[in-house]
Amino acid sequence: MRGADEALIVIDVQNDFCPGGALAVAGGDQIVPGINALLDDFAVRVFTQDWHPDDHSSFADQHPGRAPYDVIEMPYGPQVLWPVHCVQGSAGAAFHPDLRTDPADLIIRKGFRPGIDSYSAFFENDHTTPTGLEGYLRTRGATRLTLVGLATDFCVNYSAVDAAKLGFEVRVDETLCRGIDLDGSLQAARAGMREAGVTLVA
Repeated sequence: MRGADEALIVIDVQNDFCPGGALAVAGGDQIVPGINALLDDFAVRVFTQDWHPDDHSSFADQHPGRAPYDVIEMPYGPQVLWPVHCVQGSAGAAFHPDLRTDPADLIIRKGFRPGIDSYSAFFENDHTTPTGLEGYLRTRGATRLTLVGLATDFCVNYSAVDAAKLGFEVRVDETLCRGIDLDGSLQAARAGMREAGVTLVA
């Protein structure tokens, strides 16, 4: 067992992000056994879950004439338009069936506000609306975080950078992450995480 100040954050290991899903990340299901094996090592275990209404503003089908992966300007900044995914209550939004979810102390659902997307486990994409995760971790005494999950260059990246900015010591275990890599986004994410002080473990 690791120290009481260490937390494992499992990001969005959901059916829609795994092979066969609406926004599949190549090899997304391959990380499940390794995550399962880690869960008993940590005193604090938090899972996040993308949880969108079916008319979410980040969905390309909400913007006539736009296609998935187009980028538009939203009030809070640039937004990638996605295929419909992780709709609340759908099979796609459910955690991967082989993922051990019983050990989770807390499940943070994000992206449920129709007008704003939420990549980070800590903030909506406006970078100011909190999810409540920071307060939970602080009350549990967690200061050191290990992040795993999907996808490396989006939700894992945003979560890691925000956690580092909030003063947590952050590691991303890339062996238990998989990336989308849109137009070089994976390389950019790695550079940004390192710049923010995140330790990448390969």
